Amino acid sequence: MSRTTTPGISRRSILIGSATAALAAVAAPGAASAAARTPKVLVIGLDGTLLSRVRDADAPRLKALMAAGLTAPSSIYADPMAPTMSGPGWSTLITGVWPDKHNVKDNNFTGHQFAQYPDFLTRIETAKPSLSTYAVSSWAPITDMVFSSKVDTRVSTPSAEYDTGTTSRAVTRLKSADPDAVFVQLDNVDHAGHSYGAASRQYLDAIHGVDTQVGAMVDALTSRATYGNEDWLILITADHGHTDAGGHGGSTWPERQTFMIAVGGTVNAGSTRYDVKMPDVAATALAHLGVAIDPAWALDGRPIQQPTPDDFDGLRAKLTGPVDETGIGAGVIGFTHTPPTGWSVDNSAMGTGGVTEWRGWTFTTDEFWTRAERDQQRECNVRARNVFAVADGDEWSDKAVSATYDSTLVSPDFPVTGGRPATLTYTTFYRQESPQKGEVLVSYDGGTPVSVKTYTSDVPSRTETVTLAVPSGVTRAKVRFRYTGGNNWFWTIDGVKISGS
Repeated sequence: MSRTTTPGISRRSILIGSATAALAAVAAPGAASAAARTPKVLVIGLDGTLLSRVRDADAPRLKALMAAGLTAPSSIYADPMAPTMSGPGWSTLITGVWPDKHNVKDNNFTGHQFAQYPDFLTRIETAKPSLSTYAVSSWAPITDMVFSSKVDTRVSTPSAEYDTGTTSRAVTRLKSADPDAVFVQLDNVDHAGHSYGAASRQYLDAIHGVDTQVGAMVDALTSRATYGNEDWLILITADHGHTDAGGHGGSTWPERQTFMIAVGGTVNAGSTRYDVKMPDVAATALAHLGVAIDPAWALDGRPIQQPTPDDFDGLRAKLTGPVDETGIGAGVIGFTHTPPTGWSVDNSAMGTGGVTEWRGWTFTTDEFWTRAERDQQRECNVRARNVFAVADGDEWSDKAVSATYDSTLVSPDFPVTGGRPATLTYTTFYRQESPQKGEVLVSYDGGTPVSVKTYTSDVPSRTETVTLAVPSGVTRAKVRFRYTGGNNWFWTIDGVKISGS
């Protein structure tokens, strides 16, 4: 493919073979720094596409992009937060918040909160009105409902043209205009999933079709005369998955699947991450364009450019497969009782017996934990990322137990300054049934733990913020999460830190 570059300036080139295409950064001698190039974003949404089936399909362009950048498999919610449908899915991806904030619970968009949580193109227009924004979709509600009128151009492709028309419009815009942020949605994979199922040849063929269309958009982007002066970030994602038989909306693992493929910017080639979540698409696009994310926006997404792994995430390589659980499936890796360095679990008051995986605080993943038992709201633990800690009296009691569930997760020491307030933050999800109780206790310099938070009623997935009155003269604080109960429900903890002292 021919391309136009500017001598002496950083450029990206497409390397095309008979079956592959990869986006690669090439810095010419004396090239300008990446900061000197103009940041731009292309987000491509592939409705109802499973990453596992992309890997099975004849999809050279998508696979080449994966090799050239980041691949991040992810999972979403299920009822009662929202069904795994397009309305909630696209709203989450585009606004950067989960359904409990944007309030889209189906494809009717009734009661949506887009005024409070607008789409990322609208946030770009508000922060930097000189930037050019463009959205085109094969599924009209995205451009008719989710993106606001502040977006420079919104196009709902006529149904007779479908993805062909959506692709041609996107290609024309990328080639002939000067867009800064572009969103494109293609629908045919979802159509094939509904008609034939995700296990079908037709579904793979539909992935091959959108692969060609993605390639056409990438070629249009890299053929721009100004491409060498531009820093394009390409993000590819999906709103939900599909069952093998076809369909979505339920809580099965295939229906809850999504992903992010990211190429460009500061993304490392051939990388894989497990801490990326659906709302990160919007946050990542904003960050790349230099739009500061205001904490008052209450976004759930965080930019992939700013990873914040916690201690639990380091356990991923140590997770093992099921022992007593029979419904999770062979080959699903997902639990350990061994805490990360500096952490401990006190099971001295814990009853005996029960399901091995869940005796005391356990470190696990969304896939492993939710497969243990579906449709009991475990799927709504959306704000935990990668590996998290869970105390699950319900699952533990699925085998005979003696005494009660009494386990305490103990943090390492955090530095604090005596006499100055500090802030304890952590992500949590708590489902209550009496006599269950969750309690957060803090001790200073090895002293007696003091209760700072108690849970005796349901708490949806959220980030907790607890202000600590740090006593004078102390230098260390340790946090304990104690869960007591029996055959009740569960409590999850993730992202624990103390700051501000």
